[in-house]
Amino acid sequence: MKIPSLILNPSDIQTIPLIVDHLRQGECVAIPTETVYGLAADASNPKAINKIFALKGRPESRPLSVLLADKNQMQDWAVNIPEIAWRLASKFWPGPLTLIVPKAPHVSENLTAGQASIGLRVPAHPIALDILKAFAGGLAAPSANLFSQPSPQTVKEVVYYFPNELWIVDGGAASYGIASTIVDCTVSPPRILRQGALASEEIFQCV
Repeated sequence: MKIPSLILNPSDIQTIPLIVDHLRQGECVAIPTETVYGLAADASNPKAINKIFALKGRPESRPLSVLLADKNQMQDWAVNIPEIAWRLASKFWPGPLTLIVPKAPHVSENLTAGQASIGLRVPAHPIALDILKAFAGGLAAPSANLFSQPSPQTVKEVVYYFPNELWIVDGGAASYGIASTIVDCTVSPPRILRQGALASEEIFQCV
């Protein structure tokens, strides 16, 4: 018999350590961000990454972006980071902006789908940041939905997609309800690949 998904209260003092331990064991956890709920797993663990693809039914040809606790962690995942990427990170992180930068050699191929670049973001949601700081690493975290389905904005919607055997952190409703804006910083000038929660006008002003 399948076990119902477990909804965790982040105000409980034991919750964050439990989540971090679960993630370090290679498990997935649905966490809140300011954009949508994400299905998080250890971005340095290929087996954990594969669990994301399996749970979502997501094609492995589609790369996953990585959530970080701080912009300085970009250097752990990327090399030859363009100056414009640092400028955008300083301006809009934490926030709903994903930056595409050249990936570091050690980054798992199944995380980036074999591409030479990686998407990075520092979320603005306080619970997500608490988890990331305690985890002290990057979390792959696509939206916590089944592939091609609408992105979840609430715990109820995450449970609808994953009613069994998934830990879900209750962070309330997502404030934006749409995904982050993606900017490719590997080209000059930078190019918006996906218009999302951050307005393109703000990005153009910074660039």
